[in-house]
Amino acid sequence: MNSLKLLSPLQLSLSAVRSYGKHNKKFLYKDGKKFNNIIYYPRTPDQQDPPIEPTKLFRVQRIKPVKGNPYWEKRLLKELGLDGKQSDFAVVKNIPENNARLWKIKHLIKVTPITFPYGEPTEHDIKHTILKENGECLVTKDVGAVEVRLEARDVFDQQPKRLDTELLRKDSRLKWLNPW
Repeated sequence: MNSLKLLSPLQLSLSAVRSYGKHNKKFLYKDGKKFNNIIYYPRTPDQQDPPIEPTKLFRVQRIKPVKGNPYWEKRLLKELGLDGKQSDFAVVKNIPENNARLWKIKHLIKVTPITFPYGEPTEHDIKHTILKENGECLVTKDVGAVEVRLEARDVFDQQPKRLDTELLRKDSRLKWLNPW
């Protein structure tokens, strides 16, 4: 008789409310905010996302092998020019058509947005542009001759004790022949 416990009415009601049906998503996720066709759930009700400017270009690099993938994924990689070496990358416009292609092969690639910290390059800057692996596109402008540099060069050329190529060659040859 000691093994038989008396249950309170609250414990009885809690044990009887067992439900194996589907979750009511409208009740569970009622605090979602709708943005176009996407519903997202901020961490706090008053959270405001910072305004972002979408990038114009993406740097896309393949990180998984092509072998063993279905033909449609191989075709997309070939269209993007990513069917060669794994270190190769492609620069792709940020437009809906390309984004849909990238979404289909997102498990095979790494997408990095391209930023321009020193401004976008012009036609004359194309030769002086470097695209880093982290997506930074650096434009190293060609610096022309400056008056101060030219004057410093003239002063250096006229110094009698400067270390030019001929003097260094003679000195190193003498040291080679007479080391002690």
